[in-house]
Amino acid sequence: MANTPQAKKRIRRNDRRAAVNHSRISRIRTFIKAVETALASGKKDEAADALRKAQPEMARGVSRGVLHKNTASRKISRLAKRVAALG
Repeated sequence: MANTPQAKKRIRRNDRRAAVNHSRISRIRTFIKAVETALASGKKDEAADALRKAQPEMARGVSRGVLHKNTASRKISRLAKRVAALG
C-alpha cells in the first residue's frame, strides 16, 4: 500500500492513464474489426474504405504510445495484403 502522498498520487494517475490507454486500444480494435468484417463478407470496396480509416487510428496509437511502431506496421501490412488479394 502506498504511504507517501507522491505514491498515492502516482496510483491515481496510473489508473487514469490505464483507462485512457484502454479506450484508445479498444477504439483501434474496433476499426480493425470493421476491416475484418468487410473482408469476411467479401466486399472489397468496404474493406478498402475501412482500411483507409483504420490506418490513421493505428498511427495515432503509435504516436500516443499504446502500440509499438512495428506492431502497427505489421498489422496494416497484413490487412492491406488481404484487401488486395480480395479482388
